[in-house]
Amino acid sequence: MNTKIRVCAVQSLVLFLCTVSNVWSQGGEIVAPEVEVIGTKENLERIPGSGEIIDNRVIEDTHPFTINEVLRKAAGINVRDEEGIGLRPNIGIRGLNPTRSTKVLLLEDGIPLAYAPYGDNASYYHPPIERFERIEILKGAGLIMYGPQTIGGLINYVTPDPAVEPGGQLTLSGGNRDYLSGKARLTGHNMLLDLTHKQTDGARDNTHSTINDLYYKAVLPMGDGQALTLRANAYSEDSNLTYSGITQAELQNFGIRYNPFKNDEFKTNRFGASATHRIDLSENATLMTNFYGSIFSRDWWRQSSSTTDGQCNASYPLVGGLNFQQQRAAGIAVDTNLCNSAQGRLRDYHTYGVEPRFTLQHNAFGVPSELDAGVRAHYERQQRKQVNGTIPTARTGTIVEDQVRLTQAYSAFATNRFLLGDKWTVTPGIRVESISADRRNYLGSSGKTDLTEWIPALGATFSPTPGTTFFAGAHRGFAPPRVEDLINTPNGAVATFTDVDAERSLNFEVGVRSTIRQGVSLEATAFRNDYSNLIAVGSIASNVNLSQGEALTQGLELAARLDSRELWNTTDNAFLQIAYTWLPTADQETAFVEVANQTAVPGSAAGNRLPYAPENTLTATLGYQFPWGLEALLETVHVGEQFADFGNTAAPSADGQRGLIDAYTIFNLAVNYDWKAADTALFLAVKNLADKEYIVDRTRGVLPGSPRLVQAGLTYRF
Repeated sequence: MNTKIRVCAVQSLVLFLCTVSNVWSQGGEIVAPEVEVIGTKENLERIPGSGEIIDNRVIEDTHPFTINEVLRKAAGINVRDEEGIGLRPNIGIRGLNPTRSTKVLLLEDGIPLAYAPYGDNASYYHPPIERFERIEILKGAGLIMYGPQTIGGLINYVTPDPAVEPGGQLTLSGGNRDYLSGKARLTGHNMLLDLTHKQTDGARDNTHSTINDLYYKAVLPMGDGQALTLRANAYSEDSNLTYSGITQAELQNFGIRYNPFKNDEFKTNRFGASATHRIDLSENATLMTNFYGSIFSRDWWRQSSSTTDGQCNASYPLVGGLNFQQQRAAGIAVDTNLCNSAQGRLRDYHTYGVEPRFTLQHNAFGVPSELDAGVRAHYERQQRKQVNGTIPTARTGTIVEDQVRLTQAYSAFATNRFLLGDKWTVTPGIRVESISADRRNYLGSSGKTDLTEWIPALGATFSPTPGTTFFAGAHRGFAPPRVEDLINTPNGAVATFTDVDAERSLNFEVGVRSTIRQGVSLEATAFRNDYSNLIAVGSIASNVNLSQGEALTQGLELAARLDSRELWNTTDNAFLQIAYTWLPTADQETAFVEVANQTAVPGSAAGNRLPYAPENTLTATLGYQFPWGLEALLETVHVGEQFADFGNTAAPSADGQRGLIDAYTIFNLAVNYDWKAADTALFLAVKNLADKEYIVDRTRGVLPGSPRLVQAGLTYRF
């Protein structure tokens, strides 16, 4: 990241905090102005789609090591591990490929979280789970109120509101694989300061990650029915981390944790700020406006990007006539210090926008109604360079890629919820996205283009009795292609427009959510997503190039919870929580076609199953709570078998990038003791209790799931 940019960002953050400090003592308790995706569980009665809230109780009790552990507790979500600490989650919803979470809309307090949600919606940055109080998952027709991703679903991370009275908490924990975590939270006078430090060796040899996250939030009164929420964040990551997986022979000869790339390094810095202003225009009308911006830097120096990457071949000594890549395929141990090559993939992103949202209760159509409408102006600038060095630990060299990618997006939406008596609601809606993309290749050609999309939706709810709601909805799914996919700018050639379309689908769902009786709740949803165009994003590490085709996913989601204390009025509480997804259909309806040469992806055919779409996923938690503060939880996580390629190859390939990924089941344990007299909570957590070895990904070679992780710690509240 440019030093001047970093210094400027830090100075701006300090100025932001100092300005807020001047109003530290103003006002009493204030309702924080924030865009609510779901809000309280009571709001689900009027949401025409499937929705789920993972509350603070669930997060605190299970002591998640990564965000992946928490998201698995929601139905319809398939989360794939990567480096072992959840820094780059791979989230898939309803059969969509989870790689880099490119097909999911991520929000924080209702504000876009990804560094380039329009031009490059990939998760190379993710905040630590410790920052959040609850998580909201929304699928269905309500997605059109957010965007631009409306094909699968959205995840909204909600930060805690500051308190009026001074207080806070301190959490310290440690464990195996050099795990150490510390968290401090201070709050009071409607302000909150949150600091998190985490470090671990991750899931493989020769890896280590350290992150620091500073988060600030303040809620300020402004008088006359107005209030303002201010947020600021500084985040850094310093990791010894490779991109490449391992070959099948390396897996057999050296074990699943093997990783020869000891010189690879990944560093990120992010500085962000946002403000949400709310003004009550009348008793029935409210205007909420989000202002947001961030600067994100990502530098990844690596000696290989996959098991088929030959960049080390030229400089590495031959063994038995085999070059570096061939030695890996044969399962011969390699020494990356003998590879006189390193590539720096250097990225800087600037993102900012403004989004006013208007709500109105009215009777304009002769029926009590609630109108939600809004517009957004959003801007992104990506600066991308590749620098090739000539020594194993190079951090400078020859520039072989130098590009800037610009995105301007303007969108608007309107939905009107008709309140038909006490039991029925009907909600039609429309969204429009207008996107302009500009790709400038300073070593070659440049180009620009634009697209506009209309996204309609219709949803309805029926609540025959208190606590039970039937819902149904249909909407058009849409996701813009990445700028690099939309505009081809080869070095030294005339710019051409790549023949790749936006992602489009018709999405349907019907379901019910109910508190069957006190202590027993469930939500069941049947869904069908029919994709007229689904993009398989190309990558230097992928075994397919940029491709697209038609696809169909359909299935059933079930989320349920039972608490004996509420059900049978017991002193102790035994509880069971289940999140299950059945995905019988995740089919390619046509062969996927590579965009560059208009030929079918090898092995792809109508009727084949989509890659990384397991038929069954289940997370079930059984727990017992004693009234005197002790609690124990045993969690079972099951992920069914899945294919790694469009050809549905069953036998593992030599490079490790194809082959059936076997189903796996792991168990997690958590024990908590709330020592109320000392304002202290003690905990022990064991992840992957049986230390099972299993494969989670083959995209760039074999990647393993996390080994057994044992962590213990305490939280002191004051």
